[in-house]
Amino acid sequence: MRENKKSAGASRRKTGRRHPLATVALIAIGLGVTGGAYAVVNTSTASAETQIAAQSTIDEGEKLFQANCATCHGMSAAGTDSAPSLIGVGAAAVDFQVGTGRMPMQMNGPQAEEKPVQFTPEQTRALADYVASLGPGPSIPEDHLTNGGGDAANGAELFRINCAMCHNVAGAGGALTEGKFAPALDTVTGVHIYEAMVTGPQNMPVFNDLNISPEDKRDIITYLQYVQDNRSPGGFELGSLGPVAEGLFIWIFGLGAIVALTVWITAKSN
Repeated sequence: MRENKKSAGASRRKTGRRHPLATVALIAIGLGVTGGAYAVVNTSTASAETQIAAQSTIDEGEKLFQANCATCHGMSAAGTDSAPSLIGVGAAAVDFQVGTGRMPMQMNGPQAEEKPVQFTPEQTRALADYVASLGPGPSIPEDHLTNGGGDAANGAELFRINCAMCHNVAGAGGALTEGKFAPALDTVTGVHIYEAMVTGPQNMPVFNDLNISPEDKRDIITYLQYVQDNRSPGGFELGSLGPVAEGLFIWIFGLGAIVALTVWITAKSN
């Protein structure tokens, strides 16, 4: 009987003993809960800081807009008799117009011409963020779409089909009606080329993603950057206007030289 009681007591003691890994498991659970809570709090804080930074940029852009743009576009950017509404044009339109110096306009004319930029990149981005906050519109493109890493051959074909009739096949620009013109593209950055395609500034049509996909836009930018980096190996480009300019050059200077040589020979023989 005594042995049975001892066995039962020992069994109860063994049953109540804690498993050796229980402490490790408790520590792991505690660390997991603490780490998860820290991650949630840290993420919330970072998100709040990002929202505050974005709002501060928008506020700065609003101040710049009211000081430099509201005279024409109105205090709420809803447009006036002098300038259109900017609600819904998106950040890309502002980044293009302001980033190329076309806005603010220097004087009224058939179209806004490129001139030295009046704002820093940070101020331009603040203006773009403010206008973008007024309504949805095209955003500033990502770097991988504008860095020239596409297919130049496909871009050349797309450019000839969609752009060359105004900008010339080599991007040299061309005249339009009523004093307007398609500007040369020999110094335009990839970002501004993309933004022009999605916003359609001045007389340019809008090429949205249904007309020309983002990848095809990247190919067009790649082609134009290839043209910029590889100028005419023959020397004088003659405005990159093609066989018309080259033929005119031959007629004027070539025939002129022949006539001059003929006159000289005749005068010498006499």
